[in-house]
Amino acid sequence: MKRKPRKAAAPAPAARPHLADIQNGADDRGLPIDRVGTRDLRYPIVVLDRLNQRQHTVATISLSVSLPHHFKGTHMSRFIEVLNRHRGEITVRTIPTLLRELRRRLEAERAHVEVRFPYFIEKAAPVSGASALMDYECAFIAEASADDIDFVLSVTTPVKSLCPCSKAISDYGAHNQRGLVTIQTRSTRDGRGKPRLIWIEELIEIAERSASSPVYPLLKREDERHVTMQAYDNPVFVEDIVRNVAMRMQADRRISWFSVLAVNQESIHNHAAFASIDWYRNQGRRSSARHTLGEDGRKK
Repeated sequence: MKRKPRKAAAPAPAARPHLADIQNGADDRGLPIDRVGTRDLRYPIVVLDRLNQRQHTVATISLSVSLPHHFKGTHMSRFIEVLNRHRGEITVRTIPTLLRELRRRLEAERAHVEVRFPYFIEKAAPVSGASALMDYECAFIAEASADDIDFVLSVTTPVKSLCPCSKAISDYGAHNQRGLVTIQTRSTRDGRGKPRLIWIEELIEIAERSASSPVYPLLKREDERHVTMQAYDNPVFVEDIVRNVAMRMQADRRISWFSVLAVNQESIHNHAAFASIDWYRNQGRRSSARHTLGEDGRKK
């Protein structure tokens, strides 16, 4: 009886070559870096939804850390590893844990995350009740150091405004336009030191009530009539919009700081009009906070 030939033994795996860790090398220029990391990363997330509890969306994410002057670079792959480990719910409740892990994994004094995403609400027309999804641009902006975590919620709401001056001087009609109201806010802390929850929907409602009329995704003829007359009965300048928002925000004891920026895309001018207010509860003054909006709508 013939014996079967023995199979050749598998070759031993080659020893892994030593790979230099250049990022951990020293840098002698003496310049610390405020933020270094990854940006424009698109990722599926889950956010809190006041009506449906949870909402799935796709975010554009920026992750960064501070870098001491003596390190040459950071480890970019670790940002993605940390994000992937925390994928799922991204909210005021979970972001502190993500930031703490970024600081630990990258041995950094500070970690920063910016999560920008579309948020959808089923919005019904005012008369017919016809409904469709309306999208709002939202963001979570947060930073952690060794002893504190800062969290800012940002919501941009489209609105309609009608010019009080145009209404007053015209024989009939008045110029009106669509605008954007961006509200950024920090909340006070609860007894456990955690930020109090402010719903995205609450900031949307404040912005809409502060303008001439809300904007809708779907309108029938009877709805168009209603919205047109509602705006005509509630004329507001861009200055009125930010003051109306500010009054409502100041009345909410959960709010510790806010910044509101209103921009009207003027229908009869070749430019936009804007107004903004920053407010900080403790000092009752304008805030110099890191995340406030500049005149062009960008963070200072």
